[in-house]
Amino acid sequence: MTDLDALLEQGVAALARPRRATYRLQLGPALRFEDVGALAPYLAALGVSDAYLSPCFKSGPGSSQGYDVTDHSAFNPEVGSETTFAQMAGTLGAHEIGVILDIVPNLMGIVGDANPWWTDVLENGPSSPYARFFDIDWAPVKPELYGKVLLSVLPDQYGRMLESQQLRLEFSEGAFVVLYAGERLLVAPDSYAQVLSYRLETLGARLSPEDPHLRELQSILTVLEHLPAQMETDLARSEERLREKEIIKRRLAALVKESTEIREFLDDNVRLFNGTSGDPASFDLLDRLLSAQAYRLADWRVAGDEVNYRRFFDVNHLAAIRTEFREVFDASHRLVSRLVGDGAVTGLRVDHPDGLYAPGEYFRRLQEEALLGAPPAAWRPAYRARQRRRFSHAIGRWRRIRRRLPRGPSGSSARRSSWPTSACPSGGASRARQATISSDPSTASSWTAATSGR
Repeated sequence: MTDLDALLEQGVAALARPRRATYRLQLGPALRFEDVGALAPYLAALGVSDAYLSPCFKSGPGSSQGYDVTDHSAFNPEVGSETTFAQMAGTLGAHEIGVILDIVPNLMGIVGDANPWWTDVLENGPSSPYARFFDIDWAPVKPELYGKVLLSVLPDQYGRMLESQQLRLEFSEGAFVVLYAGERLLVAPDSYAQVLSYRLETLGARLSPEDPHLRELQSILTVLEHLPAQMETDLARSEERLREKEIIKRRLAALVKESTEIREFLDDNVRLFNGTSGDPASFDLLDRLLSAQAYRLADWRVAGDEVNYRRFFDVNHLAAIRTEFREVFDASHRLVSRLVGDGAVTGLRVDHPDGLYAPGEYFRRLQEEALLGAPPAAWRPAYRARQRRRFSHAIGRWRRIRRRLPRGPSGSSARRSSWPTSACPSGGASRARQATISSDPSTASSWTAATSGR
């Protein structure tokens, strides 16, 4: 029978390290991972035990602070790569300096097409595998927003933007996109037929019915007719949509390369869809195409209560993600969990846990990930991959046993506090809170997750 307390103490011991002082470093083009590594002797001379890094995962173009993360699984190329991060961590470690990493678990930046999850949702609507990742109301009060995300991103009213040709259709690499204010949005593949079939009889008059390129275009149109709809949420049908839409794009890209006639036909159609200045009726084609998307474009000044996705406060370009779902937690923490497991990261500062659906459960999951991924030499040998599931069950049993322990005089349970999560000032009580996961709350040895009200 495994002594679960002893088991957990081993994990705590693997993660515990002395912590005296942290030194915050704002990463950016002027301070990359290699620059931080070069500061190691200086930081050590100051008596710093931990280098506290600003968010370093991929973020919005030109982001000055890194909190608008667009991809939790990749480093921001403006500050370095996985290789240079490992080199930096190794250099700091050689000077007995740990790395505290700033992470953003409750939101993501969604400007333009920089965020692959959000881009997929806008292209595929509820059918996207990432639709569940964001907190979107697909059936709001306004019927015109059913099955759509309201995007209040335009610098002016939609009609003015449309008729001034500031919304433009473009065909690129087999896909149709809409350009606006220097950004781009993907067009849903099931609406491609509006462009591909427009004036098709004129193309048929120019080419023989047996022309292989014309037949290929007709075949693509047939496939589009049977493509599962944006509102399709059946797993098998959604997977079919995701698979077939990419095949359609590849076929279209190859077709326009092989046939000058098809390329000219599509170029002319795109020009017609983009309308003629001074002729309002000429923009009906593009308006109808945009109406078929899983998003509805609007002026950025649109009333906040009309926006139907949960945001970070009222910031339209920061969308909340549903970290309370295990699949979202795993997808957004895969890289950081590996960095902790490899020993490259010795602490985490968690940005705005107060915005999470269940902060307590979130921190418990972080603790479990830290335990299960702790450095091999200290912890994992007894619980390798084949035993991971059994160990997870053991943690579950340990939790249930702790819940049944009697309450203390203050109303709290008389549980062991191997992994307490506490709140304490960090950089000013009005500015920050720090949650510490510690082997002994009375000592400085801890694995830390700090939280800030930035």
